[in-house]
Amino acid sequence: MTPAHGRTTAESLGVLVKQTQTVLHQRMDDALRPLGLRVPQYACLQALADTGGTTSAELARSAFVSRQSMNVLLQGLERRGLVERSTDPGPRRERATVLTPAGQDVVGRARAAVAGVADAMVAPLDADDADRLHALLVACRDALLEPDGAGSGD
Repeated sequence: MTPAHGRTTAESLGVLVKQTQTVLHQRMDDALRPLGLRVPQYACLQALADTGGTTSAELARSAFVSRQSMNVLLQGLERRGLVERSTDPGPRRERATVLTPAGQDVVGRARAAVAGVADAMVAPLDADDADRLHALLVACRDALLEPDGAGSGD
């Protein structure tokens, strides 16, 4: 692969991953708009559906937002009747959040909308290519999670 604009292959791949993430985020927002959701709200609802009751700090990590942003996001979802927060604080003074039946319905419809976007993204790939891409992206992510993941340049 020939690097573009004087970038190394690794730099070009990093830019391409970011470009792909940006377009994916935009398409997911478009698909979620009819449900009155944006990607962070969907990520929060999906995390609650996957894990059950959890704290706002844990949800913030799952949705890639700050704890403060998650608190505002949860207030909006609570006003819409999609989540309920416990009135009793937990061990670290945080209140657990759970999906309401309405929230369960919305997250089911949102998952279907997001699945359509994901399917469109991988449509040009055959199953083997999609599996290989998945494995390669996992390897890249995991390399960055290593303590020296910033790269040594070697």
